[in-house]
Amino acid sequence: MPEQVPHESADRTPIADEPLSVDVTESRVGFHGRVWDVRTETFAYNDATLTRDFVDHTGAVAIVALDDQGRMLLIKQYRHPIRHRDWEIPAGLLDVAGEDPLAAAQRELAEEADLFAAEWNVLAEFVNSPGGSNEALRVYLARGISATGAPFERTAEEADIEVRWVDLDEVVDAVLARRVQNVSLVIGALAARAARERGWASLGSPEEPWTRNPQAL
Repeated sequence: MPEQVPHESADRTPIADEPLSVDVTESRVGFHGRVWDVRTETFAYNDATLTRDFVDHTGAVAIVALDDQGRMLLIKQYRHPIRHRDWEIPAGLLDVAGEDPLAAAQRELAEEADLFAAEWNVLAEFVNSPGGSNEALRVYLARGISATGAPFERTAEEADIEVRWVDLDEVVDAVLARRVQNVSLVIGALAARAARERGWASLGSPEEPWTRNPQAL
């Protein structure tokens, strides 16, 4: 059989991911987890029948919170799979049935940092590992920060969360030096600086439809 080699597309329209519907002939959960499942699906593609396993994820939201001095809120907590207390941004699963993503982001900012934000925008969206998971994550930009006045009671890995406000440019420097590697922090910091350099023109409405939200599929 001749070797199949990629070919350069002649399409010169602006790049954008392309949704595609395939014929799924079987879909079953092979492993039920505490938070998410592993699903096996068989489908037709390119004249072949393929079977793939993937993490069936709830989806998540994350928050880049910026104060009036241009500092970004970071939190540090223990993550057992990587055996690190890594620097992150506030984030959480969409594991409450029917919960609006913006409401989830507002809840997570309060629960993880005891903070309220007066101004919200969509900053970025990404799929975390599209070859092995259907996880999609929306990153919000939160500004007009104030304390909730009601500290949240934290347990387990969240009991010793460390909070720090860091200049956005310093966070980007840490990303580029590979000292911090949490994907939501990396994307959030780079997107925030790029958006700032464009006068925040790329920000979306906090109510902007989210077509890749797993809860909406």
